[in-house]
Amino acid sequence: MIPVIDVDALQRRGETALAAAIGAACREVGFFYLAGHGIADSLRARVFAAARAFFPLSPAAKEAVSIARSPHNRGYVGLAVEALDPARGGGRKEAFNVGLELAPDDPELAGGVPFRGPNQWPELPGFRDTLVAWFDASWALGRRLHRAFALDLGLAPDFFEPKLDRPMATLRLLHYPPADPRAPERPGAGEHTDYGNLTLLATDEVGGLEVRRRDGRWIRAPFLPGTFVCNIGDCLERWTNGVYRSTPHRVTSPTERDRYSVAFFLDPNPDAVVACLPTCTGPDRPPRWPPIRAADHLRARLEATYGPVARG
Repeated sequence: MIPVIDVDALQRRGETALAAAIGAACREVGFFYLAGHGIADSLRARVFAAARAFFPLSPAAKEAVSIARSPHNRGYVGLAVEALDPARGGGRKEAFNVGLELAPDDPELAGGVPFRGPNQWPELPGFRDTLVAWFDASWALGRRLHRAFALDLGLAPDFFEPKLDRPMATLRLLHYPPADPRAPERPGAGEHTDYGNLTLLATDEVGGLEVRRRDGRWIRAPFLPGTFVCNIGDCLERWTNGVYRSTPHRVTSPTERDRYSVAFFLDPNPDAVVACLPTCTGPDRPPRWPPIRAADHLRARLEATYGPVARG
């Protein structure tokens, strides 16, 4: 029900074959597994080890890098702080967010451009280097997939490239403790759609991700070793005028074991204008949304979850 796309195998048949397979998944399901993606298993092991080292830190150590100290969506997010489905309250998870790593003298950082703040780093050996390496590898893979999107949508292959060269991407380490027996119905993450263009999710073997089909039925997305679970977010659905689908999903709380996952959310550059693509509209398909700056789109979605965030 969720297709598996082997990037390496399809790429050997040509960019058109890869674009067609990815485009079909984006239209029909909005989710797909990605194999043959080229990110080393050794780096994957390192980033999961970093997550398992960070979350057991003391409350004081995690509070020292709290997201409350950053107006740029960076740092530690406490257990049950996020309410992706407000009707069900905060999800039973905690997170650590990292954005694009910039030099201290970067003009956008110094100029207060939205979502251009410094990352907050805990004092853990190798932690920063591992997360920056994973961020960069995921960013490169995401840009490669956007090339396939562009071809599938009838655009120049490099259409998205200048809109993703300094993205508002967020890398998130996620930890889901076992379900609380006093509130076993509380989800790990409530039903939601993702905010940006594309999500690349690496999961452990515990599982728990569920995807809502078009008929309303929930299906499990089982763990497939070495793959990413990928899905389209609201920003790309808006850009494509609903041709690509941003699909609701949720995470159930694990019952006995802790669950870890690593998500990379690829949002465009802050000043990118998200407007209906010319190949996604016509007399019988008028634009559904007005143009919007990518920073304004992301800020509106984050404020619904956290309250006021970066301005600009």
